[in-house]
Amino acid sequence: MAWTPLLLALLSHCTGSLSQPVLTQPPSLSASPGATARLTCTLSSGFNVGGYHTYWYQQKPGSPPRYLLRFYSDSNKNQGSGVPSRFSGSKDASANAALLLISGLQPEDEADYYCAIWHSSASHSDTLRWGSGTKTSPAQSLISQRLTLLT
Repeated sequence: MAWTPLLLALLSHCTGSLSQPVLTQPPSLSASPGATARLTCTLSSGFNVGGYHTYWYQQKPGSPPRYLLRFYSDSNKNQGSGVPSRFSGSKDASANAALLLISGLQPEDEADYYCAIWHSSASHSDTLRWGSGTKTSPAQSLISQRLTLLT
């Protein structure tokens, strides 16, 4: 059975690639105008946020999601077209979470925020991984966090 080692190697690779992280976000966040909001997207245990590109989207009622930014590291990131610099990405390795920071909160920032991740390794799928929905919304397969400003 000369093919047995090859089969075992193939199966172990396939098994590993089927395992995908689960993303969780708090369902809501309240903050005061002018403050800085810290939205989190936490990966399930066994996965390291350091190896993932994180994408953030904003959705307002009646509008499609708007791409805000992609963050992998301080030297590997992308800001969406027309997105103010007060929107920024980061990572919290101790919490295994990706972060969206919104400084100088304004009334128009009140929206649903979605995160998605993509692994930078060629051995992983080239598709974005989304978490399961945390609230009822038009995009139920996405994970969202409602940002509400206190007045």
